[in-house]
Amino acid sequence: MNRYVIWSSLADDDLSKVLEYLDEKWGMKVVNDFLDIVDHVLSQIILNPKQFSVINKKSKIRKCVVTKHNSLYYRIRKDSIEILRIYDTRQDPHKLKFE
Repeated sequence: MNRYVIWSSLADDDLSKVLEYLDEKWGMKVVNDFLDIVDHVLSQIILNPKQFSVINKKSKIRKCVVTKHNSLYYRIRKDSIEILRIYDTRQDPHKLKFE
């Protein structure tokens, strides 16, 4: 079953902040490399959405490590994959909030 991807506003903001930071510190090549990694991860999630661990059983939230500094949190819906956050793993995990 092909599912489409929906980005939450928090995830969209997270991605923008990561890309801005990467561009300021390392330039567009690193930004494009990161986007390629995210695209690959999303392709893997679409192919097999249950391959990554559930971290919150009640909310059915799953976690995928994108890079050593960023993890992607998502939820499987009937016809879609809902991207909830892209979170910097160096931050306090207790501050991680979902919509």
